[in-house]
Amino acid sequence: MAGGDEAVAREVCLRLLASSPRTRAQLAEALRRKGLPDEVAELVLGRFTDVGLIDDEAFALAWVQSRHAGRGLARRALASELRRRGVADETVSEAVEGLDSEQEERRARELVDRRLSATRGVEPAKRMRRLMGMLARKGYPSGLAYRVVKESLEAEGAELAELDEPYPED
Repeated sequence: MAGGDEAVAREVCLRLLASSPRTRAQLAEALRRKGLPDEVAELVLGRFTDVGLIDDEAFALAWVQSRHAGRGLARRALASELRRRGVADETVSEAVEGLDSEQEERRARELVDRRLSATRGVEPAKRMRRLMGMLARKGYPSGLAYRVVKESLEAEGAELAELDEPYPED
């Protein structure tokens, strides 16, 4: 029966990998849900790793670049997403270190610039909160978010003198 279990495990993994890249932990969970024995799962996952079909490091690097460029997520949010997908902490750290501070700041400015026009006509303090909230939900540090939003609003001519800088630079 073990040979049959191996064939089922291989089929499950190949089907999942054909639709999108997966981490080893995601595949292990899928095999567990199918009721396959842990030793069969480990055997198949080990073979897939050996031949390069499973590569958590490559997955993490691609994930970081894709989600940063596409959704504008910052390092903190990206790290959280990778950990939820079962990527090891060391691999997560290496992947998010690939984004430098300048890249992160540039992307934060792009996100703010895209949303600025939607907040025109709203009082400056409320605009500030909305734009900072958007960046916070994407994992940007509060100090960076405050600075980027403040500079963008000031460049647009908004009066922000009444707003003290509440956030240290992170």
